[in-house]
Amino acid sequence: MIAFLVRRLLQSLMVMLSVALIAFSLFTYVGDPVHGMVGEDTSVDERQQLRESLGLTDPFPVQFANFVGRVVQGEFGFSYRNYRPVEELIAQRLPATLELSITAALLALLAAIPMGVYTGLHRDSMLSRFFQTVSLVGISVPTFVTGILLILVFSVMLNWLPSFGRGEVVDIGWWSTGLLTTSGIKALILPSITLGLFQMTLIMRLIRSEMLEVLRTDYIKFARARGLTNRAVNFGHALKNTLVPVITITGLQLGSLIAFAIITETVFQWPGMGLLFIQAVMFADIPVMAAYLVLIAFFFVMINLIVDLLYYVVDPRLRVDRSVAGSAGG
Repeated sequence: MIAFLVRRLLQSLMVMLSVALIAFSLFTYVGDPVHGMVGEDTSVDERQQLRESLGLTDPFPVQFANFVGRVVQGEFGFSYRNYRPVEELIAQRLPATLELSITAALLALLAAIPMGVYTGLHRDSMLSRFFQTVSLVGISVPTFVTGILLILVFSVMLNWLPSFGRGEVVDIGWWSTGLLTTSGIKALILPSITLGLFQMTLIMRLIRSEMLEVLRTDYIKFARARGLTNRAVNFGHALKNTLVPVITITGLQLGSLIAFAIITETVFQWPGMGLLFIQAVMFADIPVMAAYLVLIAFFFVMINLIVDLLYYVVDPRLRVDRSVAGSAGG
């Protein structure tokens, strides 16, 4: 187990360095950020002095080494647009993105698991067909269209929920949350549904297909032959054996929710990291863009590591294979 963790950590470190190199290489050639920081009457000498003060005239290896050194210390440089340290901007926007992504993931799981189980057990019922139709719509319709339709219905026509913003938030140390206020909860409903709809339909269809596959296996037939109840067979045996692929997809989709919340945050003007990244692209704010991608890569790496560890908890066959391999090697 320890060797597995060490190997995965080394792989994660190599992934992070690769992402940092790619991100910094791409954004270095996006454009000259000095043009967006100074006025038209700024002289050429003043522009050059500003480039030198920002380190933009250093060779690329030096710039990248400085960038990695700052990241290791928890520093991401200075925002060219906001004139503030990037880590302060991320700390200000990160709670909003994580709150939105985790809420969307929980909504998706709470809806997808019972829907997937039901459609797997009752394939030909009317409700099952309705769930499959909903899942098809959820996969086919783009996220921004879903968001706009929800705004049209619940904000414009019914005037039940706000169409933009995060509502009133409460600061708990450096963390800000809207879950403790009524306006914050109302503001979270539409963007979380928009962001989680695709994930819900994907997980539901995965659970359905896995349930149909597992229910045809021999050990399920043997469990029924032993006289076990349908509840014990369906939930104690069949559903449990569908969890490995579900954990994989759910973990990866959680990283995707954090990474690709950009569209949802833009539609609802949600003050998270996605909206910050879009604004950084418009102004060629290289430190913010590079820090965003490095942070997203870090989330993906950590989630994948957690998913790998959960395999040992859910699937005992992996533990048996490891022990057998260790005994053979000894």
